[in-house]
Amino acid sequence: MSAVRQRIAVGMLTLSMAGFGAWKASEGFTDVAVIPTKGDVATIGHGSTRWEDGRPVKLGDTITRPRAELLARNLNSQAEKQFAASLPGVKLHQVEFDIYMDFVGQYGIGTWRAGSPRRDLLAGNYAQACHDLLKYRYAAGFDCSTPGNKRCPGVWTRQLERHAKCMGAQ
Repeated sequence: MSAVRQRIAVGMLTLSMAGFGAWKASEGFTDVAVIPTKGDVATIGHGSTRWEDGRPVKLGDTITRPRAELLARNLNSQAEKQFAASLPGVKLHQVEFDIYMDFVGQYGIGTWRAGSPRRDLLAGNYAQACHDLLKYRYAAGFDCSTPGNKRCPGVWTRQLERHAKCMGAQ
């Protein structure tokens, strides 16, 4: 007999250690603020674009690995609350929560709130919400899914990975 997985109210979930580890691995680490892709904003540590107090990261800012870890955890904690508030009444599997939190970490809560994945989750269309992730393939107006792209291949690769994991949870 196999165990039946049940979805849990979003407000009861937090980013798993595996989800946080995967996010850090996807973001990598930089001790000096950089612009990761053309048209992006300054990023430091494990993909942080702002400090806990809301100030934007600026080129020239520096950070240590321990501070980057703390910053990432603090920003994720803030984002979890905003994410949960954006999905009243929605239930997710832990893997789905981790995937969508990874999305929020990359694209921001504003993009999440306005996006089709959220709309489809609110409507109970879980598989369509997974498919919606593939719409987010642009960086500064450039289609990162373009074959042979050297400008932002990681953007598309990350979306393909999210989509596959998301569909695997359905």
